[in-house]
Amino acid sequence: MSNQLEFRHLRYFLAVAEDLHFRKAAERLYISQPGLSRQIKQMENDLGLKLFERHNRKVILTEAGKYLKDEFTRNLKQLEDTINHAKLIHYGKTGQIELGYVGSAMQKLIPQLLMNYRETKPDVVFSLKEMDNKKQINALLNFDIDIGFVRLEEVPKTIEKKCIKSDIFCLVLPEDHSIDKSNFQDLSQLKSESFILFDPEYSESYYTNVLQVFKDSGFMPSVSHLTIHASSIYNLVKNNFGISIVPKSLISNHIKGVKFIELDKIPQRTNLSVVWNKTNRNPLLPELLDLILSKPN
Repeated sequence: MSNQLEFRHLRYFLAVAEDLHFRKAAERLYISQPGLSRQIKQMENDLGLKLFERHNRKVILTEAGKYLKDEFTRNLKQLEDTINHAKLIHYGKTGQIELGYVGSAMQKLIPQLLMNYRETKPDVVFSLKEMDNKKQINALLNFDIDIGFVRLEEVPKTIEKKCIKSDIFCLVLPEDHSIDKSNFQDLSQLKSESFILFDPEYSESYYTNVLQVFKDSGFMPSVSHLTIHASSIYNLVKNNFGISIVPKSLISNHIKGVKFIELDKIPQRTNLSVVWNKTNRNPLLPELLDLILSKPN
């Protein structure tokens, strides 16, 4: 890279690469459009690369430009994280971990994890974000989070995944429903009911797994509602909009108006996995992973 290429050039390039519009990018950067165009042209000359195709006011990234956009975005995010980490150290903190999770992980797993970790690392700052599975994977790829807890079977090659808990499924019924633990035999007893399920957007593999439960029971469910939140499922069930199936880890004694029946005789299970980006350089990540993976499922 030429010695004349500076950090500001990277900012200018990324602004144009994101907007694909020189005027809009210039306004966002608070510089003139001709000045921005000169800076980008100078950057292309210094690198010996053509980064943008310009046709009748239409701006398109070249293949080299697309590659640099992805790499600069990723590396500048890591640089920003490194600087923030240094600031935390300066103020007496060990560092920060950005953690994503699906709702079921917050019932017991994450609170217990935080308590265990705090015993040896009381000065670590945790930022917790409830996110669906796909958003967690995107956040890991973009280094917006350091670690996640998901219900997914397949992840990109740069993401590492380890199963930490295998859950049975549970039926969720209104409290006054005629079926209870004493007379429940199998799901076919409920084939005329409407079901409230987690949206496939939550996790396509999880949804497919749940549908297999119904197929094995000899019917396909009539789905009345789809949602990504367990609390919505419980409220809908409580108000007789349908019944549901959820992982056992989402059960809590504090949930009123519904009852649960464990489906421990069926073969299907749902796995909660910890996921992280193999290239993540947060120095706190290896020790946290050791703590998580040392615990039995």
